[in-house]
Amino acid sequence: QVQLVESGGGLVQPGGSLRLSCAASGFTFSRFAMSWYRQAPGKERELIATITTDGGRTTYADSMKGRFTISRDNAKNTVYLQIDSLKPEDTAVYYCNAGRVLLRLSYWGQGTQVTVSS
Repeated sequence: QVQLVESGGGLVQPGGSLRLSCAASGFTFSRFAMSWYRQAPGKERELIATITTDGGRTTYADSMKGRFTISRDNAKNTVYLQIDSLKPEDTAVYYCNAGRVLLRLSYWGQGTQVTVSS
């Protein structure tokens, strides 16, 4: 069955960095655009970034430009999110999403918690 498993979250001090991973299985990973979202307590889920099927193009939400980097390795069926200069307001559950818009397919992982605190 389809699975997206995020990992790499945890407790980090302000100014630190994290690399989140999302391992995919159960579908043809290379045919899906991949995205990262996050949801902070009491807030709606928000898009961070999207990467095309071949990794050739990335897009970022305006508020996320500069400290977030999305990448993928199709040989490993994995998408990554590098987060630098972490701030307390980055505290959230981070989710990966696999999507094929024309087929109306959208898969979600269970999320990984990132907590930024001193």
